[in-house]
Amino acid sequence: MSTLRSAPANLFILLATAMAVALLSGCASSLPPAPQSAASAEYNYKIGPGDNLNIVVWRNPELSMSVPVRPDGKISAPLIDDLDAMGKDSTSLARDIEKELAKFIRDPVVTVIVTSFVGPYSEQIRVIGEAARPQILAYKQKMTLLDVMIAVGGITDFADGNRATILRAGDTNAQYSVRLKDLVKGGDVSANVEMQPGDVLIIPQSWF
Repeated sequence: MSTLRSAPANLFILLATAMAVALLSGCASSLPPAPQSAASAEYNYKIGPGDNLNIVVWRNPELSMSVPVRPDGKISAPLIDDLDAMGKDSTSLARDIEKELAKFIRDPVVTVIVTSFVGPYSEQIRVIGEAARPQILAYKQKMTLLDVMIAVGGITDFADGNRATILRAGDTNAQYSVRLKDLVKGGDVSANVEMQPGDVLIIPQSWF
């Protein structure tokens, strides 16, 4: 529960830092460029509030059902009142459900399939500033900056795209420069980089 309570506070600190960075975006050119390869080969999707899960209990169809992950990160299912799901992968959650069901049925075998994806707040990609549609995106393995730009509809006419930055929570809030104008307007694929879970993409406004 402490993790759930601290998540909004951590998110507020991260976004406050991001906004401060945006105000100082004139210094972005002195930042190191974002590494082109960033994703971990060992990444496993973590369940978050808003996800939908299909729980299949072998030989017990009456216990099998589709359930949403509640805003508190828990799920409810037949014979299970409240079970933490947030931050777990589908295999770990299946084993936890088996432990709960074992109190009532013999040797349960459970499979959990995630059917819609939101993910935990700590792994979502946030796009702020001069994007056409600033928003929060669910992180996907090998997601790139170009994927993010397509999802948010590109940058506005007022964006200073080549002074955009990535605030990377996974690197203790390290900040990297990215060349959005070259990528989106110029088609320069060398400006494309991989995203990491929890990245904040900050697109400043041009002063000219």
